[in-house]
Amino acid sequence: MIEKNVEVNMVENGARLTAKLVQIASQYQSKVSIKQDTTVVNAKSIMGMMTLGLVTGQKLDVEIEGEDEKDAMDSIETFLLGKQV
Repeated sequence: MIEKNVEVNMVENGARLTAKLVQIASQYQSKVSIKQDTTVVNAKSIMGMMTLGLVTGQKLDVEIEGEDEKDAMDSIETFLLGKQV
């Protein structure tokens, strides 16, 4: 299992950002969870992710467990930091 604290650094916020993150997480076999404060959601669930209301500056704990966890973390972290995936 890999866990990292990542600060969202995106130009755009909201539903489009959330949908893209769900698409990225869904490409991997690993279980991907996003935690903010006491709320933990499945990063592959659009409805769960919408409850977080992702915005720039928000701090998230990303937890990934599975056979492709390193690749998944690299992609998700790169995306959340506002870099190209």
